[in-house]
Amino acid sequence: MSIFSRSTFSSAGYAAFRPSYPSVLYDRVLRFHGKEAPSSPSPLSSSPAAGTLLDLGCGHGLVARALAPYFSRVIALDPSAGMIEQARKLTGDNSKIVFKQGGAEDLSFLDDNAVDCVVAGQAAHWFDYSKVWPALARVVKRGGTLAFWGYKDHMVVGRPETTPIFDRFIYGETEPVPGVESMMRFWEQPGRNILRDSLREVVPPETEWEHVVRIAWDPNRETGDISDAPEEATWLRRRLKLGELESYIRTFSAFSGWRSAHPEMKRRADGGEGDIVDFMFDELVAAVPEWKAAGDRWAEIEVDAIWGTVLLMAKRR
Repeated sequence: MSIFSRSTFSSAGYAAFRPSYPSVLYDRVLRFHGKEAPSSPSPLSSSPAAGTLLDLGCGHGLVARALAPYFSRVIALDPSAGMIEQARKLTGDNSKIVFKQGGAEDLSFLDDNAVDCVVAGQAAHWFDYSKVWPALARVVKRGGTLAFWGYKDHMVVGRPETTPIFDRFIYGETEPVPGVESMMRFWEQPGRNILRDSLREVVPPETEWEHVVRIAWDPNRETGDISDAPEEATWLRRRLKLGELESYIRTFSAFSGWRSAHPEMKRRADGGEGDIVDFMFDELVAAVPEWKAAGDRWAEIEVDAIWGTVLLMAKRR
């Protein structure tokens, strides 16, 4: 996760424009753990708070804050100093949550059987499992649970003509426009491919974990049809403005890498002639007549975006 640790990466931008997780996802994780799922739309309702939660790759603390009411103690780790700083700033005074800079591979600061539940939101594809599985086997108590989840490759619902444009700029092997390379080579591997493959390479060892559940779904990127999408897997869908979608794409680690490699290409908002995201949205807006007709107000147009998702859960033997 080296790009996220660079000083050029905006942890504040990541916190501002990355999508949050819905209550239905937290409910499913809590039910699997044996906590009583809340009846209200938010998981932050009354429930006995007991046990220790370990949040790996916590980022700006989104998951730690959401699940803290269910546990007596939360330990949240991230290798990025910037992310930890942002998490502490956004969390404020919460004595339950301890944010610590560190990786999932080194849990030597924890006692044996110290953890009741371990989670990782949009981080599990970065871990070195030759070290993570032994570490978790030591610190997660018998009967404890694991929940790793992630999302990938958004699509604008009802606008299948935009999907090839996103893909060409984000994953294209050739220049999406003359003189501009795509973001493809800046995705850190194998992490990105592991996520795009729904964490199938992340397999809890049978000797230590049981009752493994994997729920994964990807939208049909050719037709844009999501009518057959299982409700349990379509937990990340958002109504947002095109300008917000643009800002979300600028949180990609691959975009951060692209920007570092091409400092001469400045975004228009900063007085430059345009960067890869500007050029991407030029084509997107031109591809949809209603967006094009909006002129300079295209960024205010609301769209329905949906992401492919994966949720992996298991119980400690």
